[in-house]
Amino acid sequence: MGKASFIGTYGTGWKAPKYSAAQQAFSRGGGWVFVECGAAYALSLRPMQQLLLDIRPPARPELARFVAGRNVELMAQLQAMLDGSAAERMVYVWGAPGSGKSYLLAAWAHACQARGMTVDFSGQQAAQAVIADQVEAWSEAQQHAGFAAFNRVREAGGLWLAAGSVAPAELPLMPELRTRLGWGLVFQLQALDDAEKRAALSQHAHTLGFRLDPQVADYLLNHTARDMQNLLRVLEALDRFSLETRRPITLPLLRQLLSVKRP
Repeated sequence: MGKASFIGTYGTGWKAPKYSAAQQAFSRGGGWVFVECGAAYALSLRPMQQLLLDIRPPARPELARFVAGRNVELMAQLQAMLDGSAAERMVYVWGAPGSGKSYLLAAWAHACQARGMTVDFSGQQAAQAVIADQVEAWSEAQQHAGFAAFNRVREAGGLWLAAGSVAPAELPLMPELRTRLGWGLVFQLQALDDAEKRAALSQHAHTLGFRLDPQVADYLLNHTARDMQNLLRVLEALDRFSLETRRPITLPLLRQLLSVKRP
């Protein structure tokens, strides 16, 4: 394996090539890992052993790639904040690990940047849009800085999007900050169930130009990391592998791509 030149995380965080230091600092915690090895990328497909896949570098997070599922109201609110039509500009999102919070925050941050806004990824600096992920892990110093940043953003009419693993009232933070985080709109991010994931995979396969065999979808769900962004990327890699090998997309082809032996 060649020398690793990039490591990024998904699931509980995000990091991609050529991102700024602030964006890179936005990635925290575990998740599955891309490692650049020349032209190849190594993909850790938990809970399986690390497998080599010929997968291109992941694109930057995009709201269009986030499958809303039962989170339609949240997505509408975030879009309204981007468009400047939202009555409430402070939002807190909470949900279980792996539900897609970090990806959603990163995608929304990039959408803000695309509209020319200044963006702070730490949740502790003044900017037109402030993003704060995993606030439950903030130190005492970070809590005080976040409290001050929240007040400045609110007074200036900026945008605030924070996320944590539990509802504001249950956060292990100083009471004043817990109160502030609950001032705006609070959404529980609903993770997709298996049926919704299968439907999303089938729809994405349709946009790629092929019909997804249910066996292939089931294998993806049972043998790779189950977060939606990983599933979409593996599906895209399978499509490229099919084109390169001139073979139809079948379960044996997926097994070959993943280098997984039949149990």
